[in-house]
Amino acid sequence: MKLGDGVETYGAEAQPRLGFFTDTSICIGCKACEVACKEWNLVPDDGLVWTGHSYDNTGELSANTWRHVAFIEQQAPDPIKQGKQDFRWLMESDVCKHCTHAGCLDVCPTGAIFRTEFGTVVIQDDVCNGCGYCVTACPFGVITKRELGGDGGMHKCTLCYDRLQDGMEPACAKACPTDSIQFGPLDELVERARERCGDLVEAGVSEARLYLADENDGIGGAGAFFLLLDEPEVYGLPPQPVVPTKNLGAIWGAAAAAAGALAIGVGAAFLGGEK
Repeated sequence: MKLGDGVETYGAEAQPRLGFFTDTSICIGCKACEVACKEWNLVPDDGLVWTGHSYDNTGELSANTWRHVAFIEQQAPDPIKQGKQDFRWLMESDVCKHCTHAGCLDVCPTGAIFRTEFGTVVIQDDVCNGCGYCVTACPFGVITKRELGGDGGMHKCTLCYDRLQDGMEPACAKACPTDSIQFGPLDELVERARERCGDLVEAGVSEARLYLADENDGIGGAGAFFLLLDEPEVYGLPPQPVVPTKNLGAIWGAAAAAAGALAIGVGAAFLGGEK
């Protein structure tokens, strides 16, 4: 079983890495995942605001929206239905990606963000100081601050860490009526997703593709990945996300080398001046 990045610190308590596979081809946009997430995690409501974007009344992931169902209306035939329609909806339940190389975790100065024994990434509410470093470190714009009567801290999906500890699946996956959100060991999910994607392509859905299932991408792969039916940008997702801290080690190494060279130069000039 595949473990999460950094989980070796748990020793014998480390668990197989768990995650989400979201198959957008069978999402019906019911928003059961959004409701279940809010109810279980006691996430505040988003307000009753009409966005004007189809039936999408939450708009994006935020401190108060840990699951967001996007509705994308397109003037295009539906390859799955294979009919003569010239209109289709693309629906996608978005969530925190629980990145293998998580920039939010790298930059957190208080240790509020940590990697669990299941390989997921969680923010500890009582340790977060609301500095916002994690906001800029996330290439997906997942994390925001809970303001306007909130606690002023940063919040995002925990992949229902409390439920995982009791051997339960996350609330959103439990509530999904079509199994669009699938939960389990990450390596098993990736294998299943590749088979599903291959089946769709073979059936004529040439646009089908996996997003964030490649461990060689800019975030080392994700603990939550997706089967999409169009380009990632259509869903509001970055096409080639890169964790901002990816080259942090090399940057610090170069800075240390430059500082060392400067010190040697100053020392040489000082000694030369004394002569």
